[in-house]
Amino acid sequence: MGTHTVTTPFGRRPMTLGLLANQVAASEIDQEARASKWQVFRDIREAKEALGATDRALAILNALLSFHRADELTAEGGLIVFPSNEQLIRRANGMSPATLRRHLANLVTAGLVIRRDSPNGKRFARKGQGGAIDQAYGFDLSPILARAEEFKGLAAAVQAERKAHRLVKERLTICRRDVVKMIEAGINEGVPGNWQGYLRRYEAIIARLPRTAVRATAEAICDELEDLWVDVHQTLESFINSQNPSANESHCERHIQNSNPDVSSNDESEHGLGEIDEASGVGAKNDNVRALPNRDLPLGMVVDACPELLTLARDGHIRTWRDFMEAAEQARPFMGISPSAWQEAVEVMGPEKAAITVAAILQRSDRIASRGGYLRNLTERARDQKFLVWPMIMALLREKLDAHAKAASNNGRSGADAAEGDRGVTVEISDALRKNMKKKGWER
Repeated sequence: MGTHTVTTPFGRRPMTLGLLANQVAASEIDQEARASKWQVFRDIREAKEALGATDRALAILNALLSFHRADELTAEGGLIVFPSNEQLIRRANGMSPATLRRHLANLVTAGLVIRRDSPNGKRFARKGQGGAIDQAYGFDLSPILARAEEFKGLAAAVQAERKAHRLVKERLTICRRDVVKMIEAGINEGVPGNWQGYLRRYEAIIARLPRTAVRATAEAICDELEDLWVDVHQTLESFINSQNPSANESHCERHIQNSNPDVSSNDESEHGLGEIDEASGVGAKNDNVRALPNRDLPLGMVVDACPELLTLARDGHIRTWRDFMEAAEQARPFMGISPSAWQEAVEVMGPEKAAITVAAILQRSDRIASRGGYLRNLTERARDQKFLVWPMIMALLREKLDAHAKAASNNGRSGADAAEGDRGVTVEISDALRKNMKKKGWER
């Protein structure tokens, strides 16, 4: 093959310094250089974005390489291929001529091939004596051989960047999951801490995360999330370490009692209440970190535990939490609870939990002398995070089930006694009836 010389594009295509630089670089190939054309193609495909090559351009480059008969590209062998547009279209899966020309230009601009145009723009080869190709016009593949090591390095860099990006995305996903679930655990378990502040901080960090984040942005977000993770984890760990691991979890299931049930005072002072030991979860948060969570109760369960409130409900039915709170508001004055005690309970516990507390007090009103004072006592404990409504409702439901079981047992015994008595009863009949039965053949 003849010596490569600088050639300009045929027709109206302009000559640029970039094209000239690619041709000069291709002419400086080491004579002993060789490379597997398909390995180099895989490297180019891996680094296509860094090279500026399109998917269609790579399909055309794959077709051009297929016209090079040897599997290896060498400086000594001919590196110019000269297929016609029709042949290229067929091997490039049938793209249109306009698309072919556009992506051939992309290959040239990216420095992957060089145009060696003939005087008339045709692609052909002129053979010399013995059938060897003496001069060829077409597409020169020498830049692929000349830049093989460069393409290999670019492919390795792209793979390393992709792996690093994948790892930082995994790190981001795990960190987000950990932070969210630890905050939820802290809130649900009633752990003292600035949980709303942590949530706002988390939301502010995630708001800066774009839909498609580059690695640098993702790493910056990860660093901030990990700082938040440390703060949340330390809050939970400090709380766990402050607990007594040998505490008895049964403390959260104690029943409401009044040491002086005969006191009939209706004032709201705590005098006369005695030592009240309610099934309200008092001390649960200080006894054990695994105490019952401060979670929402189902409405049906609360109504089933406090049926007395139905007598004050509109139409005798409670279908929503709004109905439940209205009924509790109606029950308040009948129970001797002042508006100030009710308002304080609502502010500390929240409307729903305050209503549940009033309903539970109403259900056991026969055992509580001062309902208003008792509500104030529970409000103060809720303020100190020592009161939960969940164990209180559980105790009422358990008491109801025990009462039903006891009633069923008593009914069974009374029925058995009645049957035993029936067997010992003698029925007396008149003489006239006895004679009549004998006439019809009935013997006593």
